[in-house]
Amino acid sequence: MSVNQSSVILSPEEKRRRYMAKGISIQNPVCITRSQGAKMWDDSGKEYIDFAGGIGCLNVGSTHPEVVEAIREQAGKLIHTCVHVTLNEPYLDLVEALCNLAPIAGETKALLANSGVEAVENAVKIARSYTGRSAVLAFESAFHGRTNLGMSLTSKVHPYKAGFGPFVPEVYRLPYANCYHCPFGESPETCARDCVQALESAFDTYVDAHNVAALIVEPVQGEGGFVVPPPDYLPRIREICREKGIVFIADEIQTGFGRTGEMFAVEHYNHLDPDIIVMAKSLGGGLPISAVVGKAQIMDATEVGGLGGTFGGNPVSAAAALKVLEIMERDQISQRAKQVGETSMNYLRALQNEIPAIGDVRGQGAMVAMEFVKDRESREPYPEFVASVSHKALAKGLLTVKAGVYNNVIRLLTPLNIPAEELKQGLDLLAESVRETQQELG
Repeated sequence: MSVNQSSVILSPEEKRRRYMAKGISIQNPVCITRSQGAKMWDDSGKEYIDFAGGIGCLNVGSTHPEVVEAIREQAGKLIHTCVHVTLNEPYLDLVEALCNLAPIAGETKALLANSGVEAVENAVKIARSYTGRSAVLAFESAFHGRTNLGMSLTSKVHPYKAGFGPFVPEVYRLPYANCYHCPFGESPETCARDCVQALESAFDTYVDAHNVAALIVEPVQGEGGFVVPPPDYLPRIREICREKGIVFIADEIQTGFGRTGEMFAVEHYNHLDPDIIVMAKSLGGGLPISAVVGKAQIMDATEVGGLGGTFGGNPVSAAAALKVLEIMERDQISQRAKQVGETSMNYLRALQNEIPAIGDVRGQGAMVAMEFVKDRESREPYPEFVASVSHKALAKGLLTVKAGVYNNVIRLLTPLNIPAEELKQGLDLLAESVRETQQELG
C-alpha cells in the first residue's frame, strides 16, 4: 500500500475536509509553512503577524535560531531513550534548572511530561498520594485540558465537555473572583470577599475539607478570558489550603515563562509559595514538553514507577527547553513582557473609549485581552463580534485567538520579544478589524 495513494493533488483545505477529524477546530484556516520571530508565512507566501503564539507556546518567538540549533545538535546525538529505561543528560539538567527556578520554598523536585494536561494529571495524582484524600477543588471558567480529568476540572461545556462524559468524580467547582462578572454582584474592591467565603462554605455544603487532596487554580485564567483576580484573592485561598492541609496547585501552563511580566505569575504575590506548579507551553519553544515542580516531600509521596511516560522529558524537547530558559534569562524576557503589555494595554484601552462593543480590557503583563459585549450595562457576550474581527484580521495578515466561556474575548499572546514596530503594526490591524466590525454589527 502506497503512503500517497491518490494521484489527485489536494489543497490544504481539501485535505482538512477529507482527512482531519471534524472535532479539530481551526480559528485561522490558513496553512503555515514557515515562521520567524513574530511573523509567519502561509503556503501562498502571504505574511502574517502572529498574535496567537501557538496559544502561548512561543514566548521567545517562533523558530528561534538558538533553539533550532539546540534541537539540531541534540537530535544528532540522542533523539530518544525513555527515562524509564536509562537516564539522559537533558532530562536531568532540565529538572535541576526548573527546581532552582520555581518560586517554591524549601527543597523541590520535578518530573517531565509532554503536555499541559499531562502535568495537571500528574500533579493531582501526586497530591492524592501525598494526602491520602480524593477530592479536588477547581474553579468556574477554568481550563485544565482535554483528558478525562482535564475535562472534569474544566468549566466550559461546548466544545470541551459536551458528549464526553461521564467525568471524574470528586471534583468540586467554586466561583472565581472575576471582577468584571462578579458572581456575587460585588464591586472590584470587595470582589474577593464573597469568593473566599464560598471556598470556606464549600467545606460545609459540598465536601469535607479532610477529603480534599488539592485545589488547582490558574493565577490568571487563560481560556476563561484572561481573568486577573483581585490582589488579595490568591493569598487568602492559599492560606485556607495551608490551614486545611490541601495541596495548592498553581496551573502556570499559560501564565508561566515571562508572560505576565514575571517568570511565573505567582511571583506577583509575596510569599504565595505554592505546593506544586505545573508548566508547559512556552517551556519548549514550540516543542511538546511539560513539567510538574513541587515541594520534595509532596513529590516523593508516590511509589517508584507511579509517575512517568514513554516520551516524558524527551531529550530533544528537554534540550530545547534548556535553551529557552537561557534565552529568557539573558534577554530579560519578563521585562520585555511588561513593555509589550503596557503598550498593548494602553492601545486597547484607547480603542475601548471609541468602540462601544469593547466591554473590558484587562490583563497582566503581556497577557492582555479585550472582552466584547452587546451592551456595557448588561455585559451580554458578543461572540459574533469576535468571529468577525478574527476573520477580518486574518484577511489583513494578523493571526488572532479567541477565549472566554462564550468565545467573546480576543486574547493577545504575542511572542514576548516581538519588535516594537511589528507590535504596533499588529495592533493597528486589530484596531482596523474592530472598527470595521463595529460599523457592520453596531
